[in-house]
Amino acid sequence: MNILQVDSGLFAQGSVSRELTQKVSQQLLQLNPEASVRHRDLIADPINHLDAEILMAGGQDDQKLSQRQKDELAISEQLLEEVFAADVLVIGAPLYNFSIPTQLKAWVDRIAQVGRTFRYTEKGPEGLLKNKRAIIASARGGVYSQGEMAAMEHQESYLKTLLGFIGITDVQVVRAEGLNMGDEIRGQALDAAHEDILSLAS
Repeated sequence: MNILQVDSGLFAQGSVSRELTQKVSQQLLQLNPEASVRHRDLIADPINHLDAEILMAGGQDDQKLSQRQKDELAISEQLLEEVFAADVLVIGAPLYNFSIPTQLKAWVDRIAQVGRTFRYTEKGPEGLLKNKRAIIASARGGVYSQGEMAAMEHQESYLKTLLGFIGITDVQVVRAEGLNMGDEIRGQALDAAHEDILSLAS
């Protein structure tokens, strides 16, 4: 089993999403001793956001590309190869301003490529990443899974939609929410998330 762990929490220390991805990977390794983990840290090693120059580089003659375009295409290819090689994606996704971190969106925009991870057919779009599993390690300061705040949540729902679009439909969420709502609620949220991690199947 190949595990790709993707972290996007801004803080190297004290990040709950990073704590959860680490525990998820450790649990998967315990269940699958032969497994390996590839770590992609989007904060320590940030990816440039997609722009017109990068987007237009795809499919062009190599001789017509600028050095920047060549470099960026190489990065995109590396990111794709990491996803192609993975059996399980462990994605750390804190909720920032109702959505995912911009660094994680930059990664998404590099791996969601027509003809590589999805295609359009006469019956509509088809995801090309089959037989993969994803575990989203979700961290939230408030409670967005229910109540009036649920309509403001564009983090887990977005990632599930995106993953399904590229063919990954086996998606599980390990969630710790209410982290900024007092020590008691924070402790309960972390305990619940850790229990969910321990219950992960191989």
